[in-house]
Amino acid sequence: MPAPPARIGCSRDRHRAIGRSRGRGGAWLLLRGGGAAGDTARGREAATRAMAAPSPGPREVLASSPEAGSRAAAAGSSRRGLLWRLREKQSRLGLFEIDPGHELHQMTCMMQAGLWAATQVSMDHPPTGPPTEEDFSQVLTQVHEQGFELGTLAGPAFARLRRSLGLADEDYQAALGPGGPYLQFLSTSKSKASFFLSHDQRFFLKTQRRREVQVLLAHLSRYVQHLQRHPHSLLARLLGVHSLRVAQGKKKYFIIMQSVFFPAGRISERYDIKGCEVSRWVDPAPEGSPIVLVLKDLNFEGKTINLGPQRSWFLRQMELDTAFLRELNVLDYSLLMAFQRLHEDEKGLGSSLIFRTVRP
Repeated sequence: MPAPPARIGCSRDRHRAIGRSRGRGGAWLLLRGGGAAGDTARGREAATRAMAAPSPGPREVLASSPEAGSRAAAAGSSRRGLLWRLREKQSRLGLFEIDPGHELHQMTCMMQAGLWAATQVSMDHPPTGPPTEEDFSQVLTQVHEQGFELGTLAGPAFARLRRSLGLADEDYQAALGPGGPYLQFLSTSKSKASFFLSHDQRFFLKTQRRREVQVLLAHLSRYVQHLQRHPHSLLARLLGVHSLRVAQGKKKYFIIMQSVFFPAGRISERYDIKGCEVSRWVDPAPEGSPIVLVLKDLNFEGKTINLGPQRSWFLRQMELDTAFLRELNVLDYSLLMAFQRLHEDEKGLGSSLIFRTVRP
C-alpha cells in the first residue's frame, strides 16, 4: 500500500508536502580537501550507494509561498533597532552580502529555502531512542516548486549531533533560512569551493566535490563517536551535509559547520596553519582595507603563542585528534586559529591570549 501524503514544511504558510515515495538510502566525515586512502569496504559501499542512487531515500514535494522569504526577512528587520543594525553592519566589515545582483544569489536563496524545509523535518520528527544504522544512511530529497531539489544526507545523525552540542533546531533554522542574505568572503584556499557564512556569522557553508562527500559519508559514525569520547575535541563541528540540484542539472554538494570565528567582532588576525612552508604565504590586505583574509604559515613566521596553563590539555587533545585523523588516513588538515584582543579586565595569569581552533 503506498504511503499516505505527509505534511512536512518550513512553516505553516511556507511549504507543505503533497506526496511521498519511498526508496533505499545511502550513508555519509568531516574533513577538508585532501582525502582519505583505504576506506573500509563497508563504508565505501554505503557512501557509493548514497551518492549513486538516482532517487535516494524518501522524496517530499514542497509547494512554496513566494512571499514567505520576504515576509521572514521583513519581520526580522522590523524587530531590529537602528543601533543594532549599525552594530551588525560593522561586524560584517570585510564580508560581502550576496544580494540580488550577485552571481550566486539565486543558488543561495535555494539553499536557504531548502535548509529551512530540511530543518523543519527534524523539528517535526526528532530522532528518538538510541542511534541506529539507518540514522547514518538515510537520504531525504525534498522537491521544491521553484524548480530545485535539496537532499539531506544522514539527517537523523546530524539532528542528534546538533542536539548534543546544545544547538536548538529553531536557532539553526532561523540562521540558515531566508531571514537575511548569506555572506561571502575572499578565500585563500586553492580549491575551487565557494565559502559562505550565515547572515549572523554563526555557521559556515562550503561547497564540496562528490568524492569529498563520499569520504564524509564513509566515516561519519566514527567522527560522531570521537566527539562523544572527547567533547573538547579541536575538530570542527560538522552540522549537516546536503545536495542541491536545479531542474535536471548536476548535483552540487555542500557542508555546514559551526564557524570557528564566531563571534568575530574582536578578532584581529586569522591563520590557517599546516606546519609546512610550500605555497604557505598570503599577501596581506592593504592597511585599512575591509577585506578579511585568512593568513598562512609563512605569515605567522616570527610569532609565538604562550599557551600558559592550557598547554597540557591543548597538546594532548591535538595528539588525540591527529591520531584519529591518521586512523582515517586523512592526508590534508590544518589548524585554524584567530587572535582576539583582550580587554584590560580580561588580562591575567594564563590569559595573555585567547585563540580559537580548528578545522581538519
